[in-house]
Amino acid sequence: MKAEQFTDPVAYHAEGPVWWPQDGSPVAGTLRYVDMTAGRVLTAADDGAVTSVNVGSPVAAFLRPRAEGGAVLATEHRICRADDPGLSDLRALVTVVDSPDVRFNDGGCAPDGSLYAGTMRYDQAAGGGVLVSVSSDSSVTTVRDGVTVSNGIDWSPDGSLAYYNDTPTRSTMVYAWNADLGLHEGRTLFTLDVDDPAGGPDGLCVDAEGNIWTAIYGGSRVECRDPSGILIDTVQLPVTNVTACTFGGQDLDRLFITTTRENVAEGTQPTAGAVFTAIPGVHGQPVRPFAG
Repeated sequence: MKAEQFTDPVAYHAEGPVWWPQDGSPVAGTLRYVDMTAGRVLTAADDGAVTSVNVGSPVAAFLRPRAEGGAVLATEHRICRADDPGLSDLRALVTVVDSPDVRFNDGGCAPDGSLYAGTMRYDQAAGGGVLVSVSSDSSVTTVRDGVTVSNGIDWSPDGSLAYYNDTPTRSTMVYAWNADLGLHEGRTLFTLDVDDPAGGPDGLCVDAEGNIWTAIYGGSRVECRDPSGILIDTVQLPVTNVTACTFGGQDLDRLFITTTRENVAEGTQPTAGAVFTAIPGVHGQPVRPFAG
């Protein structure tokens, strides 16, 4: 399957796509994503035209609706929230990172409405990041330490499994999950072949059938694997560095894929930084909101 270009390459480092619900409907909505290092939250119209809001800080690949309305997002060092989905009243909820050498990178919302967000060092030094959970009362718990580049996390349709990437491991992990124990009983779902030149698994999402769609950074593709880890489909892209994916559209049947100009020689991949789309014949899950 080949993806088609949806937006112009308006972002340098496009990340964190999410299908944003409108009018109380989980499927009627619009695509939002971030230009991470530029600190912009982007919104794409149905025709691919993009508008942006600058949040004044590098912004992580994590933007979600709040259950009571508004939005939550991770900036460089903080979890922030707004009552206005347009982010006009964005304010800090809790500061998590206290080092200028570390930043938030990616995250997701669990079935109980808690927020899971991970960090990394700017120099990507091994073990320099953590994965934390943030509850509705803003309390923060470290879930995993010794992470290098914390990336894509999402849950199975029944909420019993969570899938998570630490990109340099070249593996996706699967954990049992419940509200009491959080992530537990982890094991490797799959690991890229040693002769695969790709950098590793980046952002991911889980469809309504429980299959895992993973952006392969440096691999020009998104891979779909079933819950046992078997590769069942691939979406090819014309750019090398693929960062994340999500399902959207009025039937949640379109896969939206973000890409980056990061680590791409100037002028060699003119569509790097664009959002691409494919119709893979399955449906996604509605976005899970943050309970806080």
